[in-house]
Amino acid sequence: MIEAESAEEGLRLLDDQEFDMLLVDLRMPGMDGITAIQHIRARPDQKGRVPIIVVTADTAIDLRERCLAAGADDVIFKPVAMDNLFDAMGRVLAADDEGLIG
Repeated sequence: MIEAESAEEGLRLLDDQEFDMLLVDLRMPGMDGITAIQHIRARPDQKGRVPIIVVTADTAIDLRERCLAAGADDVIFKPVAMDNLFDAMGRVLAADDEGLIG
């Protein structure tokens, strides 16, 4: 697992490495998570299709819809129960295997 301190650092890491999945928080220093997801999805290469799960403590009513509209594949809420995280990862990876992501 690789951890980035900010969205900008995460985007730089994505330039240099391959990832099977990204977990993105919405509240990060500098760029917010939705903007970071939009930057990732705007990439013309395969890295722009990496599965993304938002992990957030934000409970705004329309948050899930905004994250999905930005290109996230799923959203889970903090505090994170490991079962919920693993379920979300399984759903997203299964969708990716079926070509439903990207």
